[in-house]
Amino acid sequence: MSNDSLFRYLLRLGDTSLVLGQRLGEWIGHSPALEEDLGLANLSLDLVGQARLLLTYAGEVEGKGRDEDALAFFRDAPQFMNLTLAEQPNGDFAQTMTRQLLLDAWQLEVYEALSGSADTRLAAIAAKAVKESRYHFRFSSGWLIRLGDGTEESHRRAQSALDGLWRFTDELFAADELDEQMATAGIALPLAEVQPRWSAQMDAVLREATLRKPASSRYAWQGKRGVHSEHLGHMLTEMQHLQRTYPGAQW
Repeated sequence: MSNDSLFRYLLRLGDTSLVLGQRLGEWIGHSPALEEDLGLANLSLDLVGQARLLLTYAGEVEGKGRDEDALAFFRDAPQFMNLTLAEQPNGDFAQTMTRQLLLDAWQLEVYEALSGSADTRLAAIAAKAVKESRYHFRFSSGWLIRLGDGTEESHRRAQSALDGLWRFTDELFAADELDEQMATAGIALPLAEVQPRWSAQMDAVLREATLRKPASSRYAWQGKRGVHSEHLGHMLTEMQHLQRTYPGAQW
């Protein structure tokens, strides 16, 4: 397995956490209540922290002198390898919580598997991240249950969000050559083994939330291969504006 393969795999993990953390940060000051404002801010900080560890390691593996800041702020959208689901707009609170749950359940299973990775550096990062992911999953699943099993309006919004976002979940388990390389090297668990665990978690939450699981469907774009929806470019323009306007600036 080449350094380039490990580099790209680390980008997939790190970019997904970075983009999702940025999306959650957009809620700060706009959440429906102070407690949720603080909760989403904490989730955002956790995700950005995961991204820093993963992108720092990615920069070292790449060996071209790029640190986590360079990888976060000086790459264009086609160079990002995050899952397409992570870049989807916040929408209303139900959409944000649905997107969060789908990815929280995925990250929880992936990081639990990676904590036993043959790559000891990645295993250490995953061991820290899995503790945070457990809290994230409790937060998002608790909210989706309240929304789904709440009022007629909250149920309608939660079901609508689930129906709209479910198509992006196919990418979570669509293994390609890079995923297979990681599994063969003992660095990651095969995605085919992760999917049943994720599905069991989702089935349990949706049942308690009285929400209908949408039918499976395929989505043509693959964010983890650098092919993104239109939303990522707009998000990066805002996220990277200061660093690109004043490159090398220090506080």
